Amino acid sequence: MNNIILGLKFVFSYFSILPVSFKKDDDISRKEVLNYTVFFLPFVGLVLGSFTILLYSLLDSIPILAAIIATCVYFILYGFIHTEAILDVADAIYAKHSGKDAYKIIKEPTVGAIGVLYSIIFVVLKIAGFSYLLYHDYLLELVAILIISRLSVQFTIYFSRFKSPFVTMMSDSFKPKSFLTSIIFFGFLVFLFTNFSFLIFIPLAFLIALFITIFLKKALGFLNGDVLGFILESIEILLALGVCFYV
Repeated sequence: MNNIILGLKFVFSYFSILPVSFKKDDDISRKEVLNYTVFFLPFVGLVLGSFTILLYSLLDSIPILAAIIATCVYFILYGFIHTEAILDVADAIYAKHSGKDAYKIIKEPTVGAIGVLYSIIFVVLKIAGFSYLLYHDYLLELVAILIISRLSVQFTIYFSRFKSPFVTMMSDSFKPKSFLTSIIFFGFLVFLFTNFSFLIFIPLAFLIALFITIFLKKALGFLNGDVLGFILESIEILLALGVCFYV
């Protein structure tokens, strides 16, 4: 039980800005803890999505502005950790085109103009898509998207090899039983929130994640944690656009 609690606390401390505290003797590097850390990743989407919807509901007197504000707060709730990945990945791809070391560029704390421009495009598309869903009361569909995007990150962690010690530790620790249980459990939540036909977005998101992974592996020559953020942001935008046409 302690491993489950630590895994749950660690996933929120790393993938959100929600306040989480640890004891000095808590060992979060154990495989059992990291296994549950990855397992609970979609739960982060559920919680952050619930906060986003709650904020939108509290500001329902100004629905259009409320949708934009709530979407922006969602970025803040996960600390822009996935959005930042877009800058790094875009910079690294263009750096490799000019003959530079992509891995060295992606690890640098500074970013170039190309990365900033790409991140602006992603942010604008995401604010537009999510605001549309909120304004038209596709609230549970939005939460389902946030769950599915993180299931896709699980999928990528489970099936890919990374040039990142931390992500490699998570990948090696994530058990097949945990991955299958996660798909069944969180897939059932997606079904409860939406409908049976909406479940098609789960394999679709896995397929998108696979194509993006292959593309980035070829473009960069490696995979790291930034790739996971790029995948999450891409899938959330594409699924939001898909829902806009689908529902």
